[in-house]
Amino acid sequence: MKHRFLSAGPGFPDDGLYAGVTRLAHHTSAAVDSGISMWSEYGLGLFATLMIIAWWRARAAGRPQLPVLALPAVVVLAFLASDVVKSWVSEQRPCQVLPVTPLDPCPPLGDWSFPSNHAVIAAAAAVALWSVDRLLGWIAAPAALLMAASRVWIGAHYPHDALAGLLAGAILGALLTHAAKQVAARYAFDRAPQRGPVR
Repeated sequence: MKHRFLSAGPGFPDDGLYAGVTRLAHHTSAAVDSGISMWSEYGLGLFATLMIIAWWRARAAGRPQLPVLALPAVVVLAFLASDVVKSWVSEQRPCQVLPVTPLDPCPPLGDWSFPSNHAVIAAAAAVALWSVDRLLGWIAAPAALLMAASRVWIGAHYPHDALAGLLAGAILGALLTHAAKQVAARYAFDRAPQRGPVR
């Protein structure tokens, strides 16, 4: 049974903020809007690229590679968890219930809004990258914030959708990455040659 307490329509505290951001987007230069829209659409590819770089850097430095190889699984699991919550909450998109014209076409009915999957994926990827490579984490963290903000800018999400997505993604990313490291450490221990007792 779906929980629909967020699907009735207008009335969120950040309705005005969402509407203000949407209006601002229409009064910003076309070049800026186009760049934000493209980032919102394709920016998640950056995190995949950073994961490949993380693997290469770990391999080149002789660091354990299993935690890095687990990063895509961490992100996929975070996305699946987010999608379950999204279907359960069933919050309509703000562009479907508020009198606004979003920068990008509004997603269809049934494409729920809370939380922002893009924000969840970006935050989970950023935290996971931070845990294995600080340098790449410094790149991924602001990129995740920009991804979440872009989803509001183009009109696809309320601000609370983006913030909840960042928080959920960060928590899931941290927990899942920790679990992946534990599994990797156990695997490495089991594979290590066992020495006999010292005589």
